[in-house]
Amino acid sequence: MGRWEGVRELLAATGSNWDRRIFRLQALARAGARLTFADTWAQAEPRSPHALSLLATVQALRSMAGPRGQGNNAEMAQAWESCDAACEALPPDPAPYVVMLALLRYHSPDRDRQWRATVQKVWEQLVVRDPWNREAHHELLTYMFPAWHGIAGEMFHWAQEQCAHAPRGLPIHTLPLVALAESHRVRMETEGHRYGLTVHPWTDNPSTQQAWANWWDFRAPLSPHAAIHEDANYLVHALSFAGQHREAAEIFDTIGPYATDIPWSYCGEAQTLFTRHRKWAIKASAP
Repeated sequence: MGRWEGVRELLAATGSNWDRRIFRLQALARAGARLTFADTWAQAEPRSPHALSLLATVQALRSMAGPRGQGNNAEMAQAWESCDAACEALPPDPAPYVVMLALLRYHSPDRDRQWRATVQKVWEQLVVRDPWNREAHHELLTYMFPAWHGIAGEMFHWAQEQCAHAPRGLPIHTLPLVALAESHRVRMETEGHRYGLTVHPWTDNPSTQQAWANWWDFRAPLSPHAAIHEDANYLVHALSFAGQHREAAEIFDTIGPYATDIPWSYCGEAQTLFTRHRKWAIKASAP
């Protein structure tokens, strides 16, 4: 109905919790892309950093509804302009730069060096504002997926490099598991029966234990980051396919009903696999 007052109150109350702010902006934008409340709000309060950040996120999603790799189309230019306005309205906010990374990933011509240089500049601005921002790291890692603008070696190297420098307790340590899942998906898609469902790269993979030791053991359980269920699903998926069901039980308990389609769907039917491995974990951890 075009009402935006509640959205304004929510984002204002979020304050400088950038992790929570970006999560909420993305959730609101998924609704706002097909509605008008973000546009109406930005018209009513054209200097509001919250309105501008939401409008930029909404416009970015709308621009991604069309073909990818089209360069500077009108919708992308409009979203980029809103990002610039949001940056000016609230300079410390990393959210507009995360949107810029998404725009560059989606609209860049394939592996274009000039666009890649722009990605690097945006990334440098992000690091200054929030060096371990979870969503920014996932966005740049996705940019490096072979299905987008990178190669497998670069993707894995960058993920491991971030883990080597990230403080303990941060979900950045799950990035290698994201890269591993994406690699598995691509191999299943391109190699098919020659690769097969019976091949699980998570067996004896050191990234799983590193994610457990450096993130899960040191995380803050009473104040989890906004996307904890996504990261927890990556970790419990890796443990499950490594046959470490007893260790997986604790994470299944934290996840509760909040299963995610990815990465489970990369290995078969997501709901079936999640339910099966959760049962095995409960059984393995029983007295």
